[in-house]
Amino acid sequence: MPVSLESPGPAESAPYTRRFADRYDSWFGKEALTDDTVGFLARLAGSGTALELGVGTGRIALPLARRGVRVEGVDASPEMAAQLAAKPGGDRIPVTIGDFTRLPADGRTADVVFVAGGTFFELPSQEDQLRCFRHAAGLIGADGAFVLDAIVPEVLIGAQWSGGRVMSHQGEDLVVRYRRFDSARQRYHSHYAITPGDGSGSVHIHVSFRYAGVGELDLMARAAGLELRERYGSWGGAPFRDGCPYHVSVYRAAR
Repeated sequence: MPVSLESPGPAESAPYTRRFADRYDSWFGKEALTDDTVGFLARLAGSGTALELGVGTGRIALPLARRGVRVEGVDASPEMAAQLAAKPGGDRIPVTIGDFTRLPADGRTADVVFVAGGTFFELPSQEDQLRCFRHAAGLIGADGAFVLDAIVPEVLIGAQWSGGRVMSHQGEDLVVRYRRFDSARQRYHSHYAITPGDGSGSVHIHVSFRYAGVGELDLMARAAGLELRERYGSWGGAPFRDGCPYHVSVYRAAR
């Protein structure tokens, strides 16, 4: 089993992580995106260390560790961490259970701190998100990098990106996502209607996000002593251009 340390004030994990941890990978795993993400982070970390905030079942952490990066993780869900621990190599990835914005100041550092899969926007308030930036800044010091991916709300709020769509996934289950934006509250809601291929009962998963545009993210970074060094339109390194639905941003200590 990985090392599991209870941090002060652990966040309560989202209901879907408690109820469906054993099926999370088949519903939401994206092999091509995972490969791009792992390649990007491996190039950034080299032979150094990486800390994943919201490590989940190890979709990124496990293949990243196989690339020679020393990986640790933080997650609010013991159920998701247990899925990681049960996989080959999972016992070699230490996982802290708790709120990744409130880790104890125990002297740990990392060459790369990252949060992927849109998890950053699951932090429910600007205060929580700013605290995450500040905590990451303390972990990476003067030479490391903090990396996150996030939607571009100005693009996704359009009709062509909102509403319902069938999601690509593994297995025989049918996964349909409906996304609804609440621009007055700066939030969006993703509803997943899942019909299992084995004929068992249908499943509804609701995940709420507090979104921020790139300007607000960069401002939070500056308040935490960081600055944007690179921004891409995908984990594959595509340029970030007008119309990109999401971005990958690399922050480092401000000069």
